[in-house]
Amino acid sequence: MANHKSSLKRIRQDKVKALHNRYYAKTMRNAVRKLRAMTDKEEAVKLYPSVQKMLDKLAKTNIIHKNKAANLKSSLCLHISKLA
Repeated sequence: MANHKSSLKRIRQDKVKALHNRYYAKTMRNAVRKLRAMTDKEEAVKLYPSVQKMLDKLAKTNIIHKNKAANLKSSLCLHISKLA
């Protein structure tokens, strides 16, 4: 266990940040899952910009890696283009 006041505070802050990051990462995963499950192209095209924006924001704040965001956007775009 930490002895310094500053390290105790850092532990508290890290717990809060981890909870915050976990929430947004899970929200992102659900949005991606929802988009991949869609079969209607029009609805998928409407939802894609919001998912793209979410991925960009999470990559910008280092909640997910920038390459992971790029890979997800690319694969989702490919999925949407294959829809009839």
